[in-house]
Amino acid sequence: MTPEQINAAAQSLFTAEQDGRQIGILSESHPQMTLADAYAVQDALVALKRGAGRRQIGWKIGLTSRAMQQALQIETPDSGVLFDDMLFESGDTIPSARFIEPRIEAEIVFVMESPLQGAQVTRKDVIKAADYVCPALEILDTRITRQNPQTGARRLVQDTIADNAANAGLVLGGRHLPPDHDLRWLGAIVSRDGVVEETGLGAGVLNDPVTGIVWLVRRLAELGQGLEAGQVVLSGSFIRPVECPAGSEINADFGKYGNIEIEFG
Repeated sequence: MTPEQINAAAQSLFTAEQDGRQIGILSESHPQMTLADAYAVQDALVALKRGAGRRQIGWKIGLTSRAMQQALQIETPDSGVLFDDMLFESGDTIPSARFIEPRIEAEIVFVMESPLQGAQVTRKDVIKAADYVCPALEILDTRITRQNPQTGARRLVQDTIADNAANAGLVLGGRHLPPDHDLRWLGAIVSRDGVVEETGLGAGVLNDPVTGIVWLVRRLAELGQGLEAGQVVLSGSFIRPVECPAGSEINADFGKYGNIEIEFG
């Protein structure tokens, strides 16, 4: 994609989020769109959001489960940027006009105590730099239509990455745990309107959620960046996305580690 096409795509996504209207599939309009192009669009989109006064509070990691990677024919996670206006609290009601097609995922979030960067970062480095971990929900949304009704074309991973990795919000809750806790066995039972929709364990995230943080730090090192003290990092979902139409009441039961509840107005 040319610089002009990248900037135009980012502007379209920015406007789509503001207006609550989806745009067409970018990878269909730009068949030669690469992963590098997708991240370039994301970078341009992030710059627009920063220019509008939004403040970055962290990062999200996506496509960490084997099932999702196989579905999208990709062998690596993706990442996006978290902003201050994305943060919600357990018990909140999400305004009906806030998102277009919201879904939720159960995750484990890392809150950083000290900066972390470098291409050779290890699991021990992540544990040392993190302040604590806790249960979380990620709210997903798509500013790009999932399928073109005329052609049947579906979104590709390039579209998801360009759309800030489909991120829309996060909800933190439950107990704070030490970073060296065995996160492989931290799981959740996720219900919508009292019906269990998904269950999962932290091991579904690259066999250990810490692995996702290692991947992110190494990827950021290629860009001359890293994690900053105080930032939050969504390590990746260990369930399939749960659709959240208007009126949905979501409960994520993390057992002895707490509950997170939200409602979509």
